[in-house]
Amino acid sequence: MRGSFGIALAGALLALSAVYGQAPAAVYTAEIDGIIHPVAAEYVREVIAKADAAGAALVVLTLRTPGGLVDSTRDINNAIIHAKTPVAVWVGPSGNRAASAGFLITMAADIAAMAPGTHIGAAHPVAGNGEKIDDTMAKKMASDVAAYARTLATERKRNVSLIEQAVLESRSFTEREALAATPPLIDLVANDVPDLVRKLDGRTITRFDGATQTLHTASATTTNVAMTWQQRVLSAIAHPQIAYLLLTLGTLGLTIELWSPGAVMPGVAGGICLLLAFFAFQVLPVNYAGILLILFGLALLVLEVKVASFGLLAVGGIISLFLGSLMLIDSPLPEMQIGLRFIVPVTLGISGILLFLVTLAVNAQRARPVTGASAMLDEIAYALTPIEPGATGSVRTRGEIWSATADEPIETGSPVRVTAVNGLLLRVTPAAKRIET
Repeated sequence: MRGSFGIALAGALLALSAVYGQAPAAVYTAEIDGIIHPVAAEYVREVIAKADAAGAALVVLTLRTPGGLVDSTRDINNAIIHAKTPVAVWVGPSGNRAASAGFLITMAADIAAMAPGTHIGAAHPVAGNGEKIDDTMAKKMASDVAAYARTLATERKRNVSLIEQAVLESRSFTEREALAATPPLIDLVANDVPDLVRKLDGRTITRFDGATQTLHTASATTTNVAMTWQQRVLSAIAHPQIAYLLLTLGTLGLTIELWSPGAVMPGVAGGICLLLAFFAFQVLPVNYAGILLILFGLALLVLEVKVASFGLLAVGGIISLFLGSLMLIDSPLPEMQIGLRFIVPVTLGISGILLFLVTLAVNAQRARPVTGASAMLDEIAYALTPIEPGATGSVRTRGEIWSATADEPIETGSPVRVTAVNGLLLRVTPAAKRIET
């Protein structure tokens, strides 16, 4: 009797625990807005690791990107494929896109979703350094990425033919085209992340390894995982405009340090800026001819003050700096371009600063000395005693009394001009008579 009662009580407690004691599901959200690079890959890995450790029901990755590095894309996709937590990629909000690398990430997700008015695709690979590659190498690159895309499509049961066209033919798809394809490229269209979470409740998905899983997200709590400040800083540096500004400022700082050795601060700041710029150039499609033109332009601006070119070197330097800035980023994507509204002020500003600093340096070199024996030359003094040719007298200058000699007679109280300094003896001449040199 007592045993039956105990079993019944335990069952009731278990039922109550199932109804009331179960913690609500958790949905982790993250956002990538920009180029796919190593920092973005590290960020996604950290988000997935946190979701796995917390036993989350779902990870939602909001994605809007013009593309990025293939290696970083593979790192992100590997993290998605091996995640314990299902990962949904949502391209949005409306008006945005996930092109190139972003398309491959969307195809690798457990759930691919898009907002109305978005598009994906254009995943044909290009050289990351902006250099032209030969046809054979281009075909190899495209074939490799296409095979990778087909693998993702096959395992995710998505349209292999259309995915291959996105890679080999740079084809893009709107959210309607992607959903209406047979089989579809994406799983659903959602207005925003909360709408996506609601629509996924009760949905059964197939993971990359073939296992099925039913999502329970109706009453899920949402936890947003933002980038750390280190990741935000490094991600910002990889922006084309920031990289361009770092390159110009870094070169300017090192140039100033070469003019004034020992200043330290310009050299340190310039070195840091250049190192950060080179980090960004590992991610961006950089044209090295543009970098050389920028450096050549800065060199011409420096030579303008040293060489009498009547402004020709300055004009050439500004033109070289401007053309190098236009050529620096070699990409047809608008998001990757620096833009004239940014290039023109920076070019004119750097040119003006450089010419101003060089002018100051040259003027300082040409300025008359204010200390030492050379500072006495051409000073006005007054004879305290008569000075006969070949004899020695006394003069007063700068509040000091000096011994002086002259080549012609000088009367007491006459103004004289110092023409030479020999130790403590001055050679003078009447002030009204200048010596031409």
